[in-house]
Amino acid sequence: MQIRAMQAADLSAAAEVHQQAFIRQKQSLQWLESSLNAFPRFLSFVAEEHAGVVGYILWAQKSGFRDQAVMELDQVAVFPAEQGRGIARCLIYESLPLVKQQLCRQGSTLKHIIVNTRADNHAQRLYRSALGAEVVATIADLYSADEVLMLSRDMDGKA
Repeated sequence: MQIRAMQAADLSAAAEVHQQAFIRQKQSLQWLESSLNAFPRFLSFVAEEHAGVVGYILWAQKSGFRDQAVMELDQVAVFPAEQGRGIARCLIYESLPLVKQQLCRQGSTLKHIIVNTRADNHAQRLYRSALGAEVVATIADLYSADEVLMLSRDMDGKA
């Protein structure tokens, strides 16, 4: 599996992943295209296997470009048929050094990572183990259910 920067040619395949992974969300192609076009505020990567996109990850710089950046793991998605194979973990682990490289190019370091997800989403375990993220707040009925805000502090120097 290869993790690389998302390109315009990947948008249709990544939109199919989005559509299957997030069935309550709409306009998958427009969502991903607008994220890709928002570089460097958004950093977008795909997981490719056998010349096909099987997942993607979006990272967002929060609250302006700063010396110590706070990044949000905005969205990670994998085709439902491919879930359970470690693709999301691979997307996190392999894209994070690329995020840090981009931050370095703009004169920044990574301070914290935030993630929000449904309170009942099993992906919390992934964010805890892959990023050391901990739940710091719960917001009742934010999107389709209660949402938790997770935070991974002091990321500078971590892999």
